[in-house]
Amino acid sequence: MSTAVRWLTLGAASLLMAVSPVHAQKAGSVERGKYLMQGVVACGNCHTPRGPQGEPLFDKGLSGGMVFDEPPFKAYAPNITPDLQTGIGKWTDAELARAIREGIRPDKTIIGPPMPVAFYRHLSDRDLAAIIAYLRAQPAVANEVPKSSYRITLPPDYGPPVKAVATPSPKDRVRYGKYLADIGHCMECHTPRDPQGMLQMKHVGAGGQVFNGPWGQSVARNLTPHESGLKPWTDAQIVAAIREGHDRQGQPYKPPMAFGFYKNISDADMAALVAYLRSLQPQPFALAKN
Repeated sequence: MSTAVRWLTLGAASLLMAVSPVHAQKAGSVERGKYLMQGVVACGNCHTPRGPQGEPLFDKGLSGGMVFDEPPFKAYAPNITPDLQTGIGKWTDAELARAIREGIRPDKTIIGPPMPVAFYRHLSDRDLAAIIAYLRAQPAVANEVPKSSYRITLPPDYGPPVKAVATPSPKDRVRYGKYLADIGHCMECHTPRDPQGMLQMKHVGAGGQVFNGPWGQSVARNLTPHESGLKPWTDAQIVAAIREGHDRQGQPYKPPMAFGFYKNISDADMAALVAYLRSLQPQPFALAKN
């Protein structure tokens, strides 16, 4: 398994977050932001601090500190609570939006991995505003997080400025399902990578990435409608795998799937995600090559 594969995926490590199911409400609202953050976007996977045994410390909110210590870098998830000194309290909404969707901080420095900026560029203006509203509503927690250090060259940017992105209509289930998969960066784990760690988008969804952690080793499964993927699965079995973290035989999956967050995805949104997965080009399982 290449190092690049690992450092772009560790940020999805599962946290079994105990929250009540919430439903999508008015776009741009705190309620919508809560639904996204505690559901498909699952920012708490990285930004919730952890204890000595890796246990999530929910009483410290989204105050960061989780470390990703890899050969190319040592990165720390930043404090994204509204604390004025150690968090995002002094950032404007526009600065927050640019950081999330374009990977550029207020001081113009580039945010490096494992932040999945390439996928967050798909966030609509209204959903981005909702996430920012949710972040503003969180308790400020003082937690000074070390700066990340990189032994790789970060890109000058992740593309041109992102403007005027609309949320697809939920009536178009496949398109809306793709939108949810994008902002949830599902394909960052479930698409194979080349030896340089780059996603092989011609094999999108074919699985094969290998993850090593305290749980041992897990391999991302094929999400395409191929015989080696989800073709033999019923919709109900797919939903149970995403929400509850077990296969068709009831055997539990290992991390990094964020089941504790995905269990809060509404039935309508889950149906859209399944419709999108069913629409993918069938691909045979593609085990990542080192």
